[in-house]
Amino acid sequence: MEKYSIIAPLGDNFDAIYLGIREFPTEKIYLIHTGGNLSKAEELKKELEKFRIGLHPVEIRGNLLEGMFRAFAQIKRETSDDRLLVNVSSGDKMGMSASLAAAFVNGLKAFHVEGDRVSMFPVLKFSYYRLLPERKLAILGFLKDQPDCCSSLEELSQRTGMSLPLMSYHINGNAKAEGLITQGLVQAHVGPRGKTQVMLTELGRLIAEGIVERPAEKVEARN
Repeated sequence: MEKYSIIAPLGDNFDAIYLGIREFPTEKIYLIHTGGNLSKAEELKKELEKFRIGLHPVEIRGNLLEGMFRAFAQIKRETSDDRLLVNVSSGDKMGMSASLAAAFVNGLKAFHVEGDRVSMFPVLKFSYYRLLPERKLAILGFLKDQPDCCSSLEELSQRTGMSLPLMSYHINGNAKAEGLITQGLVQAHVGPRGKTQVMLTELGRLIAEGIVERPAEKVEARN
């Protein structure tokens, strides 16, 4: 019988972990933690050894969402997607939210535990790389490399070699296509002189850095 590897954020709800392994035959648990409560991790490790389930702590530092996405990228490199599950219920509220977001963006199966019931979330198999044309990805990459480069949309247009109308289209979108702002990948601030400065959001930076895993084959975007 094939067994699963389960990603679980560290929190106080160990019952959720035990119910998860009761529902899904498990060989390994990746326990994501922020460096604290390691005594809880040791306690869990001893209990899981009784079931011959390996516990692999994965520490994240700094920003929780960024750390969670980095941890998922690392784990995905080690484990086949179809044998990988995410148990969001073992963490605190922030850990649950961050792990669920990482599961959705990576197209992984996730479940939550309520009482003694295990319920699956719908799998959202999409990729931002499939939704973004090369020019939008180029804008994100430029803003990552030079976050303080531009005090206006005009300067960003000049520095990237795109015309101002094209830059405005990619940033703001139109009635038929979303721009990077509405996609939640950049944010715009209007300065005192009415100039629009564009900066990456947290998700935009993760995508620009490749933390949200790029698919093996990129489908050509047409907008």
